[in-house]
Amino acid sequence: MNVLVAGGTGFVGQHLCRELVDRGHDVTALARDPDPTSLPPGVDAAMGDVTAYDSMAAAFEGQDVVYNLVALPPLFKPSGGDEMHDRVHRGGTENCLRAAADHDVTRFVQMSALGADPDGATHYIRAKGRAEELVRETELDWTIFRPSVIFGDGAGFLSFTRKLTPPVVAPLPGGGKTKFQPIYIDDFTEILADSIEDDSHVGETYEIGGPEVVRLAEVAKLVRKAAGHSVQIVSVPMGLAKAGLTIADAIPGAPMGRDQYRSLQFDNTTSTNDIDAFGVEPDDLTTLAEYLEISQEYGP
Repeated sequence: MNVLVAGGTGFVGQHLCRELVDRGHDVTALARDPDPTSLPPGVDAAMGDVTAYDSMAAAFEGQDVVYNLVALPPLFKPSGGDEMHDRVHRGGTENCLRAAADHDVTRFVQMSALGADPDGATHYIRAKGRAEELVRETELDWTIFRPSVIFGDGAGFLSFTRKLTPPVVAPLPGGGKTKFQPIYIDDFTEILADSIEDDSHVGETYEIGGPEVVRLAEVAKLVRKAAGHSVQIVSVPMGLAKAGLTIADAIPGAPMGRDQYRSLQFDNTTSTNDIDAFGVEPDDLTTLAEYLEISQEYGP
């Protein structure tokens, strides 16, 4: 099949493009400023911004499937302000759906997020929820994925944890009790690729997580242990964290703000992990500790 991957030069996109090419698909990566040298061999590059319809619509010509992976990281404040979430996630999805319909694309795969809700607590979650509404209203054959955090080389989740966790003593909001269900990038992209090869996935929304649920404090200890450091977690009261990040929200260039505080108030875990829809069992998946090549011990 001819497959267009919007956001194909990003973290998930590069891995997905490689998986699709390995399966024999003809793949094009769409990005605002694609660097062909960053793409796997056999992947074509197309230039276009999903927030500007005329810049990217031509890339949809002749495609059988479109993946919309374009996203802003929820754990860092967008450089253009929180309204960028709506512009990129909802507006970008709207343009991709329009281009797909205009160019007779039949399959559309949307990467959303756990907890996506038009009335959700953060700009990111609301924009993802509104984007899902647009996808479900289309006449295209669609599939929606709601993954937990994704880890691997270059993943934002691990860099976020490192920024939040200095060596020796790490003050974490609420003691780092927020729960995550991290999934390894290669495990996730195999599932993404499987979704277009079986019509049973059309019209389905899948919550996807890894083999274990871990708290942010546990992730912090694993990350620091992998770097050869021990760390003592110190709990920062959520009220104090809110005050600090509210102040940070007004500072240009600050990596976190109020939205990131809100995101740490609710868990990022599946209600029912839908990996079984793809013939996958939890024991088949890579744990964070296995990826970091350390023992599964969360102590300092």
